[in-house]
Amino acid sequence: MPTCDVCDDFFQYETNKVIRIQSMNYGTVKWIFHMIVFSYVSFALVSDKLYQRKEPLISSVHTKVKGVAEVREEILENGMKKEVQSIFDTADYTFPLQGNSFFVMTNFLKTEGQRRGLCPEYPAPRTRCSSDRNCQKGWKNPHSKGIQTGKCIVYKGNQKTCEVSAWCPTEATEAAPRPALLNSAENFTVLIKNNIDFPGHNYTTRNIFPDLNISCTFNKTQNPLCPIFRLGDIFQETGDNFSEVAIQGGIMGIEIYWDCNLDSWSHHCLPKYSFRRLDDRTTNDSSYISPRSPGYNFRYAKYYKENNVEKRTLIKVFGIRFDILVFGTGGKLDIIQLIVYIGSTLSYFGLATVFIDFLINTYSSQCCRTHVYPNCKCCECCAVNEYYYRKKCESVVEPKPRPLMDFTALSRLPLSLQDPPPISEQPEKIQLLRKAVTPRPDSIPSWCQCGNCLQSQLPESRRCLEELCCRRKPGACITTSEPFRKLVLSREALQFLLLCQEPLLELDADSTNSQLRHCAYRCYATWRFGSQDLADFAILPSCCRWRIRREFPKSDGQYSGFKSPY
Repeated sequence: MPTCDVCDDFFQYETNKVIRIQSMNYGTVKWIFHMIVFSYVSFALVSDKLYQRKEPLISSVHTKVKGVAEVREEILENGMKKEVQSIFDTADYTFPLQGNSFFVMTNFLKTEGQRRGLCPEYPAPRTRCSSDRNCQKGWKNPHSKGIQTGKCIVYKGNQKTCEVSAWCPTEATEAAPRPALLNSAENFTVLIKNNIDFPGHNYTTRNIFPDLNISCTFNKTQNPLCPIFRLGDIFQETGDNFSEVAIQGGIMGIEIYWDCNLDSWSHHCLPKYSFRRLDDRTTNDSSYISPRSPGYNFRYAKYYKENNVEKRTLIKVFGIRFDILVFGTGGKLDIIQLIVYIGSTLSYFGLATVFIDFLINTYSSQCCRTHVYPNCKCCECCAVNEYYYRKKCESVVEPKPRPLMDFTALSRLPLSLQDPPPISEQPEKIQLLRKAVTPRPDSIPSWCQCGNCLQSQLPESRRCLEELCCRRKPGACITTSEPFRKLVLSREALQFLLLCQEPLLELDADSTNSQLRHCAYRCYATWRFGSQDLADFAILPSCCRWRIRREFPKSDGQYSGFKSPY
């Protein structure tokens, strides 16, 4: 038999119980939340193409720089300065770099005629000396031009520096020429060839299209797809001055962004170019040895032999390095991705439940019942949330041993619950409330269909609450039916119900009619609406209400009418 129990437990299904609240306010709140969530989910799905499977690109870049510059520089010949004019072409001002970068020289410093030997170091705080004791043989550091020999010799005039074994004469520490020698490099152009591939989607393309005009130049508004860029225009896009940057050099980023939609019905795959200054433009420290010095520079040498002696020309190059940054994604419709997105967004619709539960818990709290509702008349409509809370939350008390019951008070129960037997062939006696409300043909309201309804005693502003008949079309009144007499008007049944609820209830003469009358109201509501919970909110038809009042009248004939239970 244990095997059967295991099988029964295995073949079971559990689900959550749902409480459905018929409320115009909460229904409106729910649909507002659902519409907001649905609008957001739909907008994100379409605008961000979340139904696609995204894949990063694989890229290769090739560049070609074009342009010719005329350079005027001063050289020292036979102790006299002389201006020399020279022409620089692509081979002179570009240098091969690794990766997606290219370099354009804009300024330079030359130290010509260097050869290996012994010579004084260029004057600096660490190289000045007054005697050999200030120089240490074999000493060197990263900022020196050679290795000290231990001697202190004359550099120029009265200046003495330590002798070094190096390329002589040593390089002088000088500032970059102003203006830049290749200031006209802003008119140079660069052609960027960019090939991309999405291997997962089996798609390849490039930024040079068949209908490209080879004489075009990139312009953000007129020619946004042209891959030929003027260097000066690149700096204008970032708000920088090319002539200022050309003096010390810098680093500029050229960003190529591909946002490709590879769906056949809305294919779109075009590059978008943007520019960004990558080096630190805020520092003003131009110290020769400072790591914070601005710009971009490096050194290279041109070697040659003169009279069978190896010599070189050392050139300190200032220029602009252009880094080409290619990034982007390609997307294509994927059913699995679409299902995953829809499944992940279904939880957003639960926000309406969380918010409504928060309102119900707040409005049904003890604080609202004791402080808010008694003092705020406009908040009385929110008191119904206490009923919603009772239906939503069920309190379970921990089982405890039942105490012994005291039956000494059973003698207080009435001995008989029987109504006095009616006298045969004698009509039922109806106690009139007031003469003004005695049913008369001319006092029947226009909305009454059964002929037994009376006008409400409520104020004019609330009278419409009780203008309700038991019928929608003319016909017999429900108060004349046998079930109404036995279920609603039976004194014996009503007394029994009251004693079931409170066994020790004292049914004294003064309060009996009031208790029986309200019990009859609830019996009718439970009978007609099928739920005892709705009895607190149900409005009884006028004919039924007055029939119950005649059966169990109030001594003064004044009734309070319908009141909300919360």
